[in-house]
Amino acid sequence: MSNKIKIGISIGDVNGIGLEVILKTLANNSILDYCTPIVYGHTKVASYHRKALGLGDFSFNVINDAEAANPKKANMINCWEEDVKIELGVANEIGGKYALLSLERATEDLIKGNIDALVTAPINKHTIQAENFQFPGHTEYLQERTGSSDVLMFLLSEDIRVGVVTGHIPVSKVAESITKESIVKKLLLINKSLKRDFWIEKPRIAVLGLNPHAGDNGLLGSEEQDVIMPAIQEAFDSGVICFGPYPADGFFGKGAYKQFDAVLAMYHDQGLIPFKTIAFGTGVNFTAGMKYVRTSPDHGTGFDIAGKDLADPSSFIEALFAATHIVKHRREQDELLSNQLRSGGKIIETAADVKDDAN
Repeated sequence: MSNKIKIGISIGDVNGIGLEVILKTLANNSILDYCTPIVYGHTKVASYHRKALGLGDFSFNVINDAEAANPKKANMINCWEEDVKIELGVANEIGGKYALLSLERATEDLIKGNIDALVTAPINKHTIQAENFQFPGHTEYLQERTGSSDVLMFLLSEDIRVGVVTGHIPVSKVAESITKESIVKKLLLINKSLKRDFWIEKPRIAVLGLNPHAGDNGLLGSEEQDVIMPAIQEAFDSGVICFGPYPADGFFGKGAYKQFDAVLAMYHDQGLIPFKTIAFGTGVNFTAGMKYVRTSPDHGTGFDIAGKDLADPSSFIEALFAATHIVKHRREQDELLSNQLRSGGKIIETAADVKDDAN
């Protein structure tokens, strides 16, 4: 049996660019040197996209379950029986229905341990809504399905890592959702993830303010003084090396993010606009805080370019590699901890975090 990491892949909206970036990624056989990909969808749908892209020599190894995956092939699990009417570039119920069927089957295998990580292709957040999917996105769905008490939307690239306190909520509700407790929780999640998932022994984390100029000493808002600064102090007292709050515009404008291992933004656009400006096309969305590994590309369904062979697979490739690397780091941490416990040796800080996470 192969010990190669099994990466499950949900196909996203069948009318979007999800399968295009998946196929372009897996058409490169060198990917198989790093992981065993298992796509959750249907061969007929994949064939439709393959023909649209002109990938004549590519084919999937069809399997019934993840255990049967061939480590030398790109594998496909058929998640439904019926034919699907594909309308490239169209947001409709069909696209949402089959995106959800793919996601549900892949998530089930993730939770059961049949795959080591999950990479999700983009969904349309409106068309996927159903009786068993009433969430604003993948992150919230996976938090619910995995029973995770808290998770973090963590954007990754070679140059910058950004987490957010509040995710997919209206801007009008951001200020009331920013609490000392929520900030401390996110800082603890970032700190643990940087140590366990990225092997950074003493990570430095920058915290952004909520208001313009970080409140300007209370002139433009009191959240920095009343909420954010006490949260930073509490997290710092708990062992998190964190600083701030910094005015977001100057912080990114001066490149101050380069001095830190991660940045905690207060809300979605405050973090994602600069992140995508710096790293769009190669960025990865990682759901930190779960015991399961899930990543995704940093782009959406791309309905405007679907079927035109214009989609760039770079971000999806990075998401695949990120999932593989994080699984490897966690395995190495677990092995290190196990060896130290058997030998009675001193457990290093990062290994202790692994032990705490398992409790």
